[in-house]
Amino acid sequence: MSFLLGYDIGSSSIKAALLDASSGRCLATATGSDEELRIRVPKPGFAEQDPEMWWEEVVKATSRLQQQHPFDATAVKGIGIAYQMHGLVCVDEKLAVLRPSIIWCDSRAVQTGDEAAKQLGSDYTLPHLLNSPGNFTASKLRWVQQHEPEVYAKIRHIMLPGDFIAMRLTGVPATTLSGLSEGIFWDFAAGKVSDKLLQLYGIDPSLLSPIVPTFGEQGRVTKQAAALLGLKEGTPVTYRAGDQPNNAFSLNVLQPGEAATTAGTSGVVYAVGSEPAYDAESRVNTFIHVNNTAEEKRNGVLMCLNGTGILNSWLRQVSGGIPYDKMNGLAEQAPPGAEGLRVFPFGNGAERILANRLPGASVQGLDFGIHSQGHLLRAGQEGIVFALAYGMDIMREMGLSFKRVRAGKANMFLSPLFREAFANTTGAEIELYNTDGAQGAARGAGVGAGVFSSFKEAFRGMDLLEAIAPDARVQSAYQEAYADWKIKLQQILSNR
Repeated sequence: MSFLLGYDIGSSSIKAALLDASSGRCLATATGSDEELRIRVPKPGFAEQDPEMWWEEVVKATSRLQQQHPFDATAVKGIGIAYQMHGLVCVDEKLAVLRPSIIWCDSRAVQTGDEAAKQLGSDYTLPHLLNSPGNFTASKLRWVQQHEPEVYAKIRHIMLPGDFIAMRLTGVPATTLSGLSEGIFWDFAAGKVSDKLLQLYGIDPSLLSPIVPTFGEQGRVTKQAAALLGLKEGTPVTYRAGDQPNNAFSLNVLQPGEAATTAGTSGVVYAVGSEPAYDAESRVNTFIHVNNTAEEKRNGVLMCLNGTGILNSWLRQVSGGIPYDKMNGLAEQAPPGAEGLRVFPFGNGAERILANRLPGASVQGLDFGIHSQGHLLRAGQEGIVFALAYGMDIMREMGLSFKRVRAGKANMFLSPLFREAFANTTGAEIELYNTDGAQGAARGAGVGAGVFSSFKEAFRGMDLLEAIAPDARVQSAYQEAYADWKIKLQQILSNR
């Protein structure tokens, strides 16, 4: 028997998955810790994590995986890595971490990116970067340069979170084309790193790590890493991708017209296209997809909502810590539309779909004589769905369509109410599969290691669990509530 190992480096948890390469079946999954990982907030709008904490969690998750399903380490044919996107990790010449990682939901570089967009002009940023520089990795590095020059002076390599974990495994700093695009370092029109952006920011291009293929050997596990993980020295790392391109890959979303969604800490809809596309306001963003080649271009258009599962977690806390299934049951007691109660889930950093504004979360329409705990819980889930639908409307303006959207049956999609609200608000059928990011990373490792001869073969063992289509009996109620939510959202934004 041969195995494939996948890691998902999230901001809430680090997950590992073990796949049987012959059947494609997941044999076991494990997280490093039972509690959510800590996010440091040294100032309002800041969000940081210690990269070494991620590595410690990888070690713990691998140990737990071995306890759950003991496996022969010599039979692991490849390791894949999925990771939280847009983070910045800075290391010195000895590959030691210089400061905490500035992670995806950190808003400190919004002004930096806005200023760069004005200086570069939309005639350059949109056709070349397919995005505004925004609050992405390049802008975060510029922020470090401006505000922590003593740290910047020591940087030898900058990398994304997954690049850091791969470096801890292999001892070799590296990144991918997809990773460079998600950091807004890539010039799509020129087909190379953006000299113009680097020059504007005064960033030395030698700080960028060397490029390795998304699928293929990226390095081999060192003796030191093997000893910590209980793996064989020399095991190849053969895949890495940001969490949302990887989520799409894990759901076999690879071709134009296909779309994936996820609703964990953040909520994302990710659609694949073959043409370079952009939103004039960069409210949604375009990156290189995992299966992009010179012959067949594949880009992923991504909309992100920061406050998704984190809102549901907050509602759970203020509800006395009741189980999520009980929360869902209470929410289902209220009718679609929650009798006019509206929740706006924008309380987790600047929102790209709102042009990097930070209006904060809010509740509107509360009536003490009508609304109960169930109404609030339903309105919370509906508010998340409405915000995702708002982003999907922007994507439709770019020419994308959503007849069918695939998701793993996890996180918010475990809620029947959430699934119903999503299908009936967006008009898209939802297909739910038995997969997650860590399993996707393991399947990607199998492609990169040559264990699977094709993408089709990589998805053996993945099953369709459920399909939810729009229901004419309730669809109008959801769409009326969504229309009202959009009107109130514009009122909120106009007052900011």
